[in-house]
Amino acid sequence: MDMSTDGIDAMPVVRDLAHFDQRSGNLLERLVFNNRLWMIVLCAVVTLVLGALAATRLHLNASFEKMLPQGQPYIQNYLHNKDALRGLGNSLRVVVENPQGDIFDPRYLEALKQVNDELFLTPGVDRAWMKSMWTPSVRWNEVTEEGFQGGPVMPDGYDGSPRSVEQLKINIARSGIVGSLVGNNFKSTMIFVPLLDKDPATGKAIDYSALAHAIDKTVQARQGGAYPVRIHVIGFAELIAELLAGMAKVIMYFGVAALVATAVIFAYTRCVRSTVLVVACSLVAVLWQLGLVAAFGFELDPFSILVPFLVFAIGVSHGAQKMNGIMQDVGRGTHLLVAARYTFRRLFLAGLTALLADAVGFAVLMTIDIPVIRDLAMTASIGVAVLIFTNLLLLPVLLSYVGVSAAAAKRCIREEHDEETGHGLGKLWLMLDRFTEPRWAGATVAVALALAVGGFIVSTNLKIGDLDPGAPELRAESRYNRDNAYITANYSLSSDQFAVMIKTPPEGCLKYETLVEADRLAWALQQVPGVQTTVSLADAVRQVTAGTSEGSPKWLTLSRNQDVLNYGAQQASVNNPDLFDRGCSLMPVIAYLADHKAETLERVVQAADAFAKAHNAPERQFLLAAGSAGIEAATNIVVREANHKMLLYVYAAVIVLCFVTFRSWRAVLVAVLPLVLTSILCEALMVMLGMGVKVATLPVIALGVGIGVDYALYLVSVQLVQQRQGQSLAEAYRHALQFTGKVVALVGVTLAAGVVCWAWSPIKFQADMGILLTFMFTLNMIGALVLVPALSHFLLRKA
Repeated sequence: MDMSTDGIDAMPVVRDLAHFDQRSGNLLERLVFNNRLWMIVLCAVVTLVLGALAATRLHLNASFEKMLPQGQPYIQNYLHNKDALRGLGNSLRVVVENPQGDIFDPRYLEALKQVNDELFLTPGVDRAWMKSMWTPSVRWNEVTEEGFQGGPVMPDGYDGSPRSVEQLKINIARSGIVGSLVGNNFKSTMIFVPLLDKDPATGKAIDYSALAHAIDKTVQARQGGAYPVRIHVIGFAELIAELLAGMAKVIMYFGVAALVATAVIFAYTRCVRSTVLVVACSLVAVLWQLGLVAAFGFELDPFSILVPFLVFAIGVSHGAQKMNGIMQDVGRGTHLLVAARYTFRRLFLAGLTALLADAVGFAVLMTIDIPVIRDLAMTASIGVAVLIFTNLLLLPVLLSYVGVSAAAAKRCIREEHDEETGHGLGKLWLMLDRFTEPRWAGATVAVALALAVGGFIVSTNLKIGDLDPGAPELRAESRYNRDNAYITANYSLSSDQFAVMIKTPPEGCLKYETLVEADRLAWALQQVPGVQTTVSLADAVRQVTAGTSEGSPKWLTLSRNQDVLNYGAQQASVNNPDLFDRGCSLMPVIAYLADHKAETLERVVQAADAFAKAHNAPERQFLLAAGSAGIEAATNIVVREANHKMLLYVYAAVIVLCFVTFRSWRAVLVAVLPLVLTSILCEALMVMLGMGVKVATLPVIALGVGIGVDYALYLVSVQLVQQRQGQSLAEAYRHALQFTGKVVALVGVTLAAGVVCWAWSPIKFQADMGILLTFMFTLNMIGALVLVPALSHFLLRKA
């Protein structure tokens, strides 16, 4: 046995396995490496079983309710009363446009009827509440000398003749649906399609992918029919369907990320076998993760589909560290198995702590009361737990068999010698050593402090919620956003509805006092900038009351006579049955908003909440909020509360893990402060790119912190070992660079390359996440290589 040491941690070079004590190392090392074959067989069996589960049981889907913050009071109010609010929940708006004329062309009306009938029969549609010109619930009424007259907008005897078409024109004019169900330019009409949460036949949640496929068949058939029409569809189900379609393209990026990671690692090692092994183990981790997700009954949605990318990139980063350590020992002459065990001893604790930090970054997301984010956190936590087995235990065992090529090992040692003497890339590492010197360290910390102050000032302008019109989850040129732009331009009432629910005892919504309060609330909301108009039962009753008095404006009011109010509500319910529920114990006051930007929603919420607090009484309660804008406002409130709380939790957990690893509060500061700088600059970048904090971007900073601490953990752990053995800070940091620092740079490039391809995703929030994570991974890597030595000069000159 050659008793020379390897220069990193004084572990002897053992060329002959007979001279190595198999009982050395801790219990876990002996259990793993003294039973290598059984370990490989067990992992192979698990891979086959979980691979079969992933292939047969895993599905892509999305759910409307999973996007809602279930514990938020506004959402609870909505969920408790959603059965009485059919027009304010999950729905589609289908606009059928006549590109060749107007809506009074009999051929267009026939095509509209066919679209209406096909949508009516589509599984998942709440047919009783569907509205269009062809449904009998859409009616007209007028006041005549003989009293009220009315009927369905579509004439009972419509036959396509000029006479019936003329009658239709008159009915539309009398109905007041222009701007809501009929386009302002009379070139299109809208079909309002409320959706069920579950299929009544099967009891299962609606499959949005299947629903969208059925609607697409209808769209394609009519757009290429005998009289082609142009169809525009908006609504949550259509949005999710487009996201699911985009997910298929995103999966292609997984292959691109794998190829890029393979190319980067091979360019560093020039060893085919070890590169393939590292990538293969990371792919096995992804397979295990997907299999466990399927086994636990979870589904992949547009958010959690991104997690396998992260798990793969994290796996490659840890695998590269293990491969690098073994390559260095083999290059010095150590036996392959001994080299694998040495690397396990040196890096297992740092790797485990890093993975636990990653897991914490994901697990902290569980505190956010939005099921879709919790599912993402659960899926990611499963993936990180799997990496402990595949990349910390299985990979060193496989490398102890497969090893690295002799040429790659010699090249690694030769490059290490060049680095020590300042040749080749050694010039870069020697330059990084200078950051331990007083002048360089002081300047670096000063620049970092200036960046932190400037970034914080910019980040104070960070907004909560959506900042763009349409669906910000998709790109502006997407079909959904083009359809939304058409509908917004041609209809007076937007799809952004904010509803306040008035809860009363049975028949209480007909009381004079209740109707007056509803009218006052509507008036208060109309004064808020961004509110187009409001609709409530009070408006309808007032119109009917005036109608019973020959339409006189003097009677355009709410009567104190209960019989008059009862009659007004009865007449109003014929044309607008969704203005109150069957027991007349719940009625909404609906505000139509010009947009769903965060500032607009915040103003409306403040006005409605202030009114509710001032006017709540035992006999009536004002409950916020329903409608698409109400749900989004509640989500914004949850996101605002969760944003800083989530960061506090993830930093607290990372600090605890670092302290357990380093046993030094100074070392903890050295590891964590670069992460703080990156978090501040990431928020500043979001402001500069026009991104708001919302469900899609909320997880990014937590993930960046949890994953970014890996760099500092590998660097500082090796640096502290060297310092505790008596080396100076500069020497210890140089050894840390040689052993783990080069791979830290490699890992930073690999992680960034793995997520940067998301920037080309058709799904905008995935592109935003890709840009932000690329920024954080790259900046964390640079911060670790530059700020760790600079901060160490002030905090760790003596370990």
